[in-house]
Amino acid sequence: MAEQQVVLEVKNLKKYFPIKEGVFKRTKNYVRAVNDISFEVREQETFSLVGESGCGKSTTGRSILRLLEPTEGEVYYNGINLLEYSKKDFRKVRKDLQLIFQDPYSSLNPRMTVKNLLLEPLLTHRIYNKKEAEQKVLSIAEKVGLTKEQIHRHPHEFSGGQRQRISIARAMILNPKLIILDEAVSALDVSIQAQILNLLIELQRDLKLTYIFISHDLNVVKHVSDRVGVMYLGQMVEMAATENLYQKPMHPYTQSLLSAIPSHDPTVKKERIVLQGDVPDPSNPPSGCPFRLRCPQAHERCKVEKPAFVEREPNHWLACHLYD
Repeated sequence: MAEQQVVLEVKNLKKYFPIKEGVFKRTKNYVRAVNDISFEVREQETFSLVGESGCGKSTTGRSILRLLEPTEGEVYYNGINLLEYSKKDFRKVRKDLQLIFQDPYSSLNPRMTVKNLLLEPLLTHRIYNKKEAEQKVLSIAEKVGLTKEQIHRHPHEFSGGQRQRISIARAMILNPKLIILDEAVSALDVSIQAQILNLLIELQRDLKLTYIFISHDLNVVKHVSDRVGVMYLGQMVEMAATENLYQKPMHPYTQSLLSAIPSHDPTVKKERIVLQGDVPDPSNPPSGCPFRLRCPQAHERCKVEKPAFVEREPNHWLACHLYD
């Protein structure tokens, strides 16, 4: 089987938010929300980013699409650095790169009908004339499970799951190549989650889409992902194929996360790895390994030397001194 082509490559991405103090609002420090991460996403795969709240997952997704301007780094889409584009030129590739948010209600204009919400991106990018655009709206609405009658309603007339279907339709309507799903099912009931996940998998297969799936739900991630990257305090600590990561987690942080997944078999007893302490302040990260203050296996070297993110096994990347 031929190796999949790399669609997106992120190199040394950083996003720092300034902390301003005093009357003159001088910058005193920075919150290092994303602190030098690198990864690649291959054609038609689902690459997931996981980690605790505040680890920088969502900021990474928004920085890739320049909804937040990165502080440093490079983001290559089909070999072209998106961060070198002017805002005007970036509009040309915007239709290829879409984002689906966690809360569908806040991302939909309450004054617009579903039809107008779906028409807007088509008319903005001038892809079709009015008649063709309306046919496209009907087609994509049907794909996500909405009827002709429903597209004349407003967002408040739908349930949470239906609103997420509208968000998916709006992201899909421009025929994108890559979609970032930022906690796209975490606000939904479990039964609705399953419907939306199956819809996303079906659309990915039919439309040959590539996904970056951002989530803290490790059961969902296991179900949809081809590869997984684990983030902690704005940095990537482990990255591997989904099956390898779940069967053989190497980083102590990943081991702790996976130990917290409830077992479907009540007779199976799992040993829970409970981390001590809180996530450090991202404006004042610890020296050496960012995880060392909570790591049950930390040693002296972890205090002074930051572990490099290297390939420890084939296609299994890790930032940890335990395997040196």
